[in-house]
Amino acid sequence: MCPTRLSQLPTGSHAVVLGVDQGPSGEGRRLQEIGFVPGTPVIVERKAPLGDPIVFEVRSTRLALRRRAADLIEVELTGEPTG
Repeated sequence: MCPTRLSQLPTGSHAVVLGVDQGPSGEGRRLQEIGFVPGTPVIVERKAPLGDPIVFEVRSTRLALRRRAADLIEVELTGEPTG
C-alpha cells in the first residue's frame, strides 16, 4: 500500500499513522500529543455532510479533526472500508 493523507480516506477505513507534518503553525505537535504518533492504528468513523470535520478513532478514543489538520497526518491503509 502507498502512503496517503488521513483526510483522503473514506469512512470505515483502517490505517496506521506513518508520520505527522508540523504545519504552518506547529499544529502537528498538538496532533502527536493527542495520539497521532507513528505506528498508531486509526479508523475513519464518520464525516460531516460537507466533509468537515471528520471523526476518527485513535487509541479507543473518538476525535474530531478539521480536514486541514487531517491533511498533516500521513497514513498507510491497512484495511478496506467497512460499511
